[in-house]
Amino acid sequence: MDGDLFSFSFLIMSDPLKTESQRATWLRKYYLVRAAFSFAWVAAVFTVAKQSPALATVLLIVYPAWDAFANLLDVRMTGGAKANATQLLNIWISALVTLAVAGSLVFKLQIALAIFGIWAIVAGLLQLATAIRRRKDNGGQWVMMLSGAQSALAGGFFVAQQGSGAPVLQTIVGYAAVGAVYFLISGVMVLVRESRRGARGLASGGG
Repeated sequence: MDGDLFSFSFLIMSDPLKTESQRATWLRKYYLVRAAFSFAWVAAVFTVAKQSPALATVLLIVYPAWDAFANLLDVRMTGGAKANATQLLNIWISALVTLAVAGSLVFKLQIALAIFGIWAIVAGLLQLATAIRRRKDNGGQWVMMLSGAQSALAGGFFVAQQGSGAPVLQTIVGYAAVGAVYFLISGVMVLVRESRRGARGLASGGG
């Protein structure tokens, strides 16, 4: 695995990735970084957020904001807006959700869980659509399809829980943890596919 996985130096590239190998390398890094972020977010919920209501609030706002930023990077690196309509829509929705969650917390409106639920449904369906589009050319997409479907189902559960008094952060942390596992599996699957492709290339070259 490349040493720059967590250096983010690969994020400053200005040209869209054109070859299959470049796209696979990007997706592998993208999935693994998203997994790392989600695992770190979950760890923060179970540790420091328990001692700081302010930090708990920040974590609720950061989660959809990170999703918007991550999708923006993915769009930028894989052909731009025209080639990635589902991710582009996801960017705008996640950005709006970030503002909506922040507003609900600032004004103490008890609707944050419903906001997260609606977001999980829409974002999950968009992720499912993205994975279906990518499945022919990229590995790990069946996991992303499963993740998208699970996200939509979880969103329905969140909406149903609204008004029950369930704490928002503790309710969605399991959702974030499962999402992290999906991203990790997808990243590993892309890595395995890259390794096999490289091995076949060496074998054919040696022959």
